[in-house]
Amino acid sequence: MPNIVHVVGTGTIGEPLIGLLADHREHFGIDEVTFHKRTPLVTERSKVNDLIRRGASLAVDADKRQAFEELGHSPKYEALEALERATVVIDCTPVGNQNKEEIYQRLENPVGFMAQGSEFGFGKMYARGINDSALVRGDDRYLHIVSCNTHNISVLIKTLAMDPDGTNHLVDGRFLCIRRANDISQDEGFVASPTVDKHKDERFGTHHARDAHQLFATLGYDLDLYSSSLKLNTQYMHSIHFSLTLDQEMTLDEAKERLMSNPRVAVTYKRSANQVFSFGRDHGYYGRILSQTVVALDTLAVRNGNELVGFCFTPQDGNPLLSTVAAMLWYLDPDTVDTRIDILRRYILREV
Repeated sequence: MPNIVHVVGTGTIGEPLIGLLADHREHFGIDEVTFHKRTPLVTERSKVNDLIRRGASLAVDADKRQAFEELGHSPKYEALEALERATVVIDCTPVGNQNKEEIYQRLENPVGFMAQGSEFGFGKMYARGINDSALVRGDDRYLHIVSCNTHNISVLIKTLAMDPDGTNHLVDGRFLCIRRANDISQDEGFVASPTVDKHKDERFGTHHARDAHQLFATLGYDLDLYSSSLKLNTQYMHSIHFSLTLDQEMTLDEAKERLMSNPRVAVTYKRSANQVFSFGRDHGYYGRILSQTVVALDTLAVRNGNELVGFCFTPQDGNPLLSTVAAMLWYLDPDTVDTRIDILRRYILREV
């Protein structure tokens, strides 16, 4: 049977993911990349044409085919047909849970389905390098790729508060997620001034800590985490202020050594989001670096001997992209994930 990967949605995650899969499909062992575009728009005609040029095949709803054809597109598949043919389905829409209930659970051919950060409850939570050992072949047909800030929080915890053998030294973790207003590709959702978010969860604050807790719960941990968030009137990058209290003392040099020795952590001596963002634009994959976090080393400090505080930046598209590709490869062949994903190592930077 051919390996066919189908992506639903062409937004801020879907678009770069389709291109990434199409550009590297031979190395990844993919026979065909298909994608579903819901709405025919003349303003997005160039995007669709470029994804097709790079080797991806367009699928549309049956009642939208004529409208796409009027834009000059030649859809290869209808939406349901593309889903039924797929080996792996990656949902990059804000309605992944709805699609699961209405469509995915009825499909027999796909071996795996994935949804992105906002779709809590879709399946087992996953982040590359955090809980790979928790994946169970044959059982985990549905995976939830956690959000970009949850990736960031999780890699900080695993790097600074856990030993290589898995011993946990975290007493509690507090995180302030300072979010960009919207993506540079979006016109809607911008804010006029810093806007704070509610603490909707009594135990965790915002979903970022809740999701990180659930992610580590797949490995048997019950972590004390709490997060807050706000939006700034910028389109550059998310950033996070973190405070990790440990059950042991750690020097500043030891903390820096842990960060610099983790291949999924990038460090930087830059302290502005525009400089980090600009570096990613110039050196990433179509502007995206695939590191889990970028820690501003000069902001790192130790308080009372056992509390680590500092700031870091979130490669908001990059870290879920890497985890999505890793999960896709795991579905196709769990024994060759590390070999096949190695082609992306050039975008997993150690210093920015």
